[in-house]
Amino acid sequence: MARELIIALDEGTSNVKAVAIDARGQVVSKASRPLTVETPQSGWVEQDGRVLLSASLTVIREVVDHVGENRIAALAISNQRETAMGWERATGQPVAPALTWQCSRSAAFCEQLRRDQQDELIRSVTGLPIAPLFSGSKMRWLLDNTANGIERAVNGEICLGTIDAWLLWHFTGGKQFRCDTSNAARTQLLNLQTGDWDEAMLALFGIPRVALPEIRPSSGLFGTTRGLSGIPDGLPVMAMIGDSHAALYGHGLGAPGGVKATYGTGSSVMAPLLTPDTSITELATTVAWHDGQQLVYGLEGNIPHTGDGVAWMAQATGLTDGKGQVLSRALHELPASIDSTLGVYFVPALTGTGAPWWDDQARGVVCGLSRGVTPAHLIRASLEAIAYQIGDVINAMRQHPGFQLATLMVDGGPTQNPWLMQFQADLLGVPVARSTTPELSALGAGLLARRALEQLKDQQLLSLLPEHDRWLPDEVRHHLLQHAWQGWRDAVQRTLWQPGTQTTKGAQYES
Repeated sequence: MARELIIALDEGTSNVKAVAIDARGQVVSKASRPLTVETPQSGWVEQDGRVLLSASLTVIREVVDHVGENRIAALAISNQRETAMGWERATGQPVAPALTWQCSRSAAFCEQLRRDQQDELIRSVTGLPIAPLFSGSKMRWLLDNTANGIERAVNGEICLGTIDAWLLWHFTGGKQFRCDTSNAARTQLLNLQTGDWDEAMLALFGIPRVALPEIRPSSGLFGTTRGLSGIPDGLPVMAMIGDSHAALYGHGLGAPGGVKATYGTGSSVMAPLLTPDTSITELATTVAWHDGQQLVYGLEGNIPHTGDGVAWMAQATGLTDGKGQVLSRALHELPASIDSTLGVYFVPALTGTGAPWWDDQARGVVCGLSRGVTPAHLIRASLEAIAYQIGDVINAMRQHPGFQLATLMVDGGPTQNPWLMQFQADLLGVPVARSTTPELSALGAGLLARRALEQLKDQQLLSLLPEHDRWLPDEVRHHLLQHAWQGWRDAVQRTLWQPGTQTTKGAQYES
């Protein structure tokens, strides 16, 4: 049989999956494994990089076994973003756990950057606000907390990278130390204009250039597999891209005017841009991808706790099974069983807030409690919080003169909840379109791999895009929900308040 299949890996935070995609864009085989996170102390969130690698190889191996190695043309990688890894160049062994995108242990370093008034410089070069979310400060923490870390990095003994670089290193037997432009753009070390590491940012963060991977376009040859048990040698890795960016590509190849929201542990709302625009300070300007011919930029808001907030609330209210798994049926049925939250709001700032607030010192709040509140109201409040947070980011995007929102394209596990999708459509007053492909990030990476492998244009990939299910807004409910949305904004202000201050962040989004 012809080598037509691309195996796309989607290495996320809560699970890792691999899918085999045929020449028609159809998923013909898939495998997945759950992943766990550790929180050794407040604000610290980490994973074992060796487990991420092992699980990734396991699911790829299962798909190879199912479809047969003679049918596989290439691999593609989509990965959780901003998570930082450090490892020994000689052995490939990690020097510490992977510091995930949710981890805020580098908050003190970020605060020092603010005190040094580096905000404007960092944003103008990288497009990103100062926040522990991004990889650069995490990499600095790794060096500071590894014995002789900076000296060893300067000597080329330690590698620093995002998850795509970590996986590629091991997939190629340590032969290739590379990352893609979209992941590099999430480090605060990339110059948006040049698409390369920026010397001023490397100096500011104290990261030796020799410790960082080579940056390559998202679509193209990164290396070939070598020495992997159960996976043939010589398979080309033809695409690497951050998962949120991959989802945007999988929805509609980044067509102008398209806006997507990925609902997962956290959420990303992204709109494509042809040129970088760093003027909207509440959002990040980033590289969406490099398709091998040109850079495509993105205007993005990152939210650290959406599905994660629901999971926390489900655990707090006892809606888990004996193994701690959230009872999905309850999450689907409880919100629809009541008319409102009785005025309860849950702001899930469990390790701080992301866009558009950017307060890493904020902590979660449940407010509006009354005697009649039940677990159903609390669960509904946690789901409403997802929609409100995404709505806050979209309102910030409206500051961009060229921004338009005709339809919000959505993907991710929580989008399987029809009540949430209708609430989101009613809140925003626009249709919500959910991809019928649950493996959208993997599909996006797979499309970029096929683009490079067969030298295709975007126009030739349109027929491979999945269909969408749609929810239309109720105009009456849309107007009614604006009052509730203001109540949400008031609740957010409670999380941002600090002793001795009266914070008014985000007041410009009130309507």
